[in-house]
Amino acid sequence: EATAAHLTITGKAHSSASQDFDSLLFGARKLVRNFTNSGKRKLPNRNTTIEVEPEIIDLNKTLSELGVTREQLVDIGILIGTDYNPDGFERIGPKTALKVIKEYGRLESVPQIQEKLDEIDYKQLREMFLNPKIADVEQITFGDINYTGIANYLTKERNFSLDRVETSLNRLKKALEKKSHTLEQWFK
Repeated sequence: EATAAHLTITGKAHSSASQDFDSLLFGARKLVRNFTNSGKRKLPNRNTTIEVEPEIIDLNKTLSELGVTREQLVDIGILIGTDYNPDGFERIGPKTALKVIKEYGRLESVPQIQEKLDEIDYKQLREMFLNPKIADVEQITFGDINYTGIANYLTKERNFSLDRVETSLNRLKKALEKKSHTLEQWFK
């Protein structure tokens, strides 16, 4: 996620595609969510479903609408929980986190969390989001797609369902074949 965010910052990528809002904390200029998950989705811990459609979240627009800086957005993320401190702070959800960060400016100034704040390495978390370690990507080049390698990685190392991976890879193959066929029409 950090490297994908960096690619958007340097202009090598238009956006980062993830379900995870941590991409914005890493500084992704644009985040595409629900890229492959459109349709109905069951809400966790509820017996209801919602319609899910792809969406693009613009970091600068979001910061402007919320009236916070990226550093403050990172502090909000730390308060509500991220992949790196999943529990966040008890009794603090997104609305409360935004309110207290706007009121106090930063984590260190929020009175009601001081005791728990000392229990986590919030400075390291903040630094990780603001100045992450990233893979060195000089240039992005596209070659042949290694479908077997992708399937092995996603199923064996990331525990994705083989059926889901195969379905997605087949959709990708069909889309690429259609694109190639469409371009070939122009050169007949």
